[in-house]
Amino acid sequence: MFIVDSHCHLDGLDYEKQHRDLDDVIAKAAARDVKFMLAIATTLPDYHTLKALVGERDNIALACGVHPLNQETPYDVEEFRRLAAEDQVIALGETGLDYFYQQETKAQQQASFREHIRTGIALNKPIIVHTRDAREDTLAILREEQVEKCGGVLHCFTEDRETAEKLLDMGFYISFSGILTFRNAEQIRDAARYVPLDRMLVETDSPYLAPVPHRGKENQPAFTRDVADYMAVLKGVDIETLAAATTENFSRLFHVPMSRLGG
Repeated sequence: MFIVDSHCHLDGLDYEKQHRDLDDVIAKAAARDVKFMLAIATTLPDYHTLKALVGERDNIALACGVHPLNQETPYDVEEFRRLAAEDQVIALGETGLDYFYQQETKAQQQASFREHIRTGIALNKPIIVHTRDAREDTLAILREEQVEKCGGVLHCFTEDRETAEKLLDMGFYISFSGILTFRNAEQIRDAARYVPLDRMLVETDSPYLAPVPHRGKENQPAFTRDVADYMAVLKGVDIETLAAATTENFSRLFHVPMSRLGG
């Protein structure tokens, strides 16, 4: 069985108390059938850190982008475009809009979001979208920029079924994190029941949002298995079916050959 953690921040893990090194993280994940990871950058310096950390490992790919909460100071758009074109970068992001924490950078967030989509279209690489308290603007910008030309995923989905429907209509994929397992997440579970198996991904968003039964601990890629197990029960399929579907979806969306994903 092969499970992909479609969204993790490997440079944010605790390598002093929780893990010896990145190989330790990989081994713990593989022991639970999580055998590939997409490591996400949130700033351009963060991308350089991740690139050095991951090195030549074939079971980790990279995403390059500037998070909506990192828009207080401008970044070098030309540098972003150059880094985004690198071979090990399979997606751009995470990008998107977050009005929960930062209303004052709305204009910068929106401009950056559009830049990521346009670069994704130019490079034929999908985008990874974060949205919080910004649903209508997020959907509007995705439509206006014709995101279907590059495709993408709304990661760590916390919206409702109606939003899921609109994203699916745009050809988007939807990724579910450990929040799915939280007691008060019935709206998200309802959306997960609605999203078809061939359009969903699973993720940890490590080191954040550890799923039940690991609440209160630092999250890690190994815990993608807990999200996948929970989702399989929710969808009424066995874990092998859920794992195969989400891995094939990852391959299709991010243009990663199944041969690299154990298939």
